[in-house]
Amino acid sequence: MSNIEKVCTFLKEAGTYYLATVEGDQPRVRPFGTAHIFEDKLYIQTGLVKDCAKQMIANPKVEICAFKNGTWLRVAAEAVLDERIEAQESMLADYVSLQKMYKAGDGNTAVFYLKNAKATFSSFTAAPETVEF
Repeated sequence: MSNIEKVCTFLKEAGTYYLATVEGDQPRVRPFGTAHIFEDKLYIQTGLVKDCAKQMIANPKVEICAFKNGTWLRVAAEAVLDERIEAQESMLADYVSLQKMYKAGDGNTAVFYLKNAKATFSSFTAAPETVEF
């Protein structure tokens, strides 16, 4: 399993993870649930009208934190907006429930891939493991 697959699988199995963005000098954190691999990149999804999308466009530095079975994952990365319809379609095909709110090319669907990512798996019972992608 590749590093990107390992991180994506953890996020999917955790179900909910928390995405931190920056607004000016204030951190902002909210729950997220999308994690998808397209063209060997890890993608997340939101709406362009939402503050978090505007924050990632203004300052692409993000951090994700997820917890599952006594292990937590932190991913520090840069979020890059991918405006291609193919990337949006791929995400929405993987998350059918989102199709009630989003459509590829609707002017609101936003998919971001994580660039220069450093992911660290930690627990109280094992040494941390860091992977990059």
